[in-house]
Amino acid sequence: MKIGFVAKHRGIWPVNLMCDALGVSRNGFYAWLDRPRSQRSQDDEVLGERVRQSFMASDRTYCARRVWRDVLALGYRCGQHRIERLMQIQGLRARPRRRGLRRHAGARSAIAGNMLNRQFQADSPNQKWVADWSCPCNS
Repeated sequence: MKIGFVAKHRGIWPVNLMCDALGVSRNGFYAWLDRPRSQRSQDDEVLGERVRQSFMASDRTYCARRVWRDVLALGYRCGQHRIERLMQIQGLRARPRRRGLRRHAGARSAIAGNMLNRQFQADSPNQKWVADWSCPCNS
């Protein structure tokens, strides 16, 4: 992580100053620059592309477990935590599916009659209430 920071910011600050501040040797930093990428990082790049394809094919709804099962079905051998890490690095986060409208099992209740018949003016207080339009007991 420290060497990656130095590599990322070496255009802003001098390398020797950052290496001294972070406790990294300059020789180690330059050796890291010349070193070829590891096999695991190369495999992560290929696997990350498969993860992205599976995630996008699911309309961005698959979590790491389902993506992992897709990747296993393609013939790649890896663990679920590795898939979680690759998804996190790429910023892939599952969103919940949109559910349909709720279905009502029973018949709807009968609609009560309108007791006010659109006569909203009251002669005195406490004669007509807001709930009077639907209460069958006021007829």
